[in-house]
Amino acid sequence: MNAPPVILLGAGGHAKVVLDLLRFTGRTVIGVCDPILEHKPGGLWRGIPVLGGDNDLLSHVADTVELANGVGSLPGQSTRHNLHERIIALGYRFATLVHPSAVLSESAILGRGAQVMAGCVVQADVQIGEGTLVNTAAHIDHDCQLGRHVHIAPGAVLSGGIRIADNVHVGPNVTIIQGVTIGTGAIIGAGTTVLHDLPEYHQLIGQAPRSPTPL
Repeated sequence: MNAPPVILLGAGGHAKVVLDLLRFTGRTVIGVCDPILEHKPGGLWRGIPVLGGDNDLLSHVADTVELANGVGSLPGQSTRHNLHERIIALGYRFATLVHPSAVLSESAILGRGAQVMAGCVVQADVQIGEGTLVNTAAHIDHDCQLGRHVHIAPGAVLSGGIRIADNVHVGPNVTIIQGVTIGTGAIIGAGTTVLHDLPEYHQLIGQAPRSPTPL
């Protein structure tokens, strides 16, 4: 069965990357909705029709289209999550997207609306929750479990058997050692190495070691 056409939500930086992914996978994108484009219906954004703001989505019957979440994820912000939940409540569904250059184990399980971006490696028996974003060149090893609306930023490395609860932000180039559990809403700053479990809503910000002071 042919995949339904897609409407892209968002017109920022992450939306550009998602649009490229949709094109690489041969999906038909019928337009983009974003509040900043609300007064520009009928125009074009990166070659696709502008449908207007988020409410203009409602002119399309829910079971005839899929949506692609083009809203990016920043630590401590829930804009992407809130958009997903609001649109799901209206009866729409988000496409689960995997970039053609990603390496995805056949035993990996992806929730509805998950996105696995270019250059990622997702190994055996990994579970990725609904709406979770695994960003460019992130590596997730065997048996990791990621909750809903997690963001794994570019270049992050998750060793085997890690448990990550909902709404966690893992920053760029983070390394998490095997077997660690990360609680709901935790934030891990860029470049941090995580050696121990983190409680919910904890913030762990790594710092590069200082160079020795010359004598």
